Amino acid sequence: MTEKLDLPQGTLDLLILKSLSLGPQHGWAISERIHQVSQATLQIPQGSLYPALHRLERQGWIGSEWGTSDNNRRAKYYELTRAGRKQLGVEAAAWEKLTAAVALVMKMA
Repeated sequence: MTEKLDLPQGTLDLLILKSLSLGPQHGWAISERIHQVSQATLQIPQGSLYPALHRLERQGWIGSEWGTSDNNRRAKYYELTRAGRKQLGVEAAAWEKLTAAVALVMKMA
């Protein structure tokens, strides 16, 4: 059984932007992709995912349009905007810097 991990604030936005960097996806597919790639460690509840998607859309980092999913259901597809691609670079660099700093502190003798 996999232990549930709480994401640090702001991490969900980074994960969504990264997932969308691979191409347009609907909300459930974003959540599933993150779950699969994290080897079932990260489970994004709908109550967190959709508010984050709406927030990212308001910020202009993602856009959306309605389409049909693989199972013929109407779904809202999200994709990165140019500003979102730039923001992904900023957030990824900040994440790398943060995790490197935390790793240094954790190796402290």
